[in-house]
Amino acid sequence: MKAEFSDWIKQIQNKICVAVEKADGKEVFREDKWTREEGGGGITRVIQNGAVFEKGGVNTSEVYGKITPAIRTQLNVEGSSFFACGISLVLHPASPMVPTVHANFRYFEVYDEAGKVTGSWFGGGADLTPYYLFEEDAIHFHQAFKNSCDKFGSDLYEKFKIQCDNYFVNTHRNNERRGIGGIFYDHLKPGKNWTAEQLFNFAKSNGEAFIEAYFPIVEKRKGLSFTDKQKHWQLIRRGRYVEFNLIHDRGTIFGLKSNGRTESILMSLPMNVRFEYDYKPEPSSEEEIFLEVLLKPKNWLKNRK
Repeated sequence: MKAEFSDWIKQIQNKICVAVEKADGKEVFREDKWTREEGGGGITRVIQNGAVFEKGGVNTSEVYGKITPAIRTQLNVEGSSFFACGISLVLHPASPMVPTVHANFRYFEVYDEAGKVTGSWFGGGADLTPYYLFEEDAIHFHQAFKNSCDKFGSDLYEKFKIQCDNYFVNTHRNNERRGIGGIFYDHLKPGKNWTAEQLFNFAKSNGEAFIEAYFPIVEKRKGLSFTDKQKHWQLIRRGRYVEFNLIHDRGTIFGLKSNGRTESILMSLPMNVRFEYDYKPEPSSEEEIFLEVLLKPKNWLKNRK
């Protein structure tokens, strides 16, 4: 499975990078291949200062080695060594009319001292972080992932949508969500409910769903005009994005604790951001109304099949 998953993440990396460059129309990705002293490496691809994307990265990694006390504590795993591979991407558009997006799909194995696999699991998901709310975009994004989930179980979208709403939360900001969610799942293990091949197919389906979910929104919104005030709000909201990634995100914490490549791990941070003391949007403004949505997640697909 680890060979199959490793091959797939490179394939979907290529496919997503082609879609990003097509949508941007100006810049192309810079690629860095890196190795990790303890074992493994990855392919980091970053695009900056594009016509659409101010900064974005689409990274793959395969790392392995001993389970250190830090990793054992972070992942709550027992074993002697591990293997982890995955694709992680974040795209930060220049325009506040175009949402930021994140997606991640990963596979993990744990081994005993003899090298025998003692556990394995899959994780992944995608979430959308708009700065201004277009409800039809929210519906489109969520519908794409519901369509993907429904092929594997009618209850999966709702389950993983709730998990997403409850994961991408700045708990230190009064439980404010960083965006309007999507799906998120972790520690899905082969067993009575799933075979490893089914879990792999689920990841592949969601990888394709990401392309269907996001890029039509980019095409629809990238030509819209915006004001300096709207750009200012985008930079404020990016600050919340930074806070989540550095304080709460498991992938960031695992990468840093496992001695991953810092530049690749922190690729997810936006290029420009504002931190203003006690910033509050104007009462009854479009920004304040959207903030209420971030405090109380919505069922975007209510009454839809």
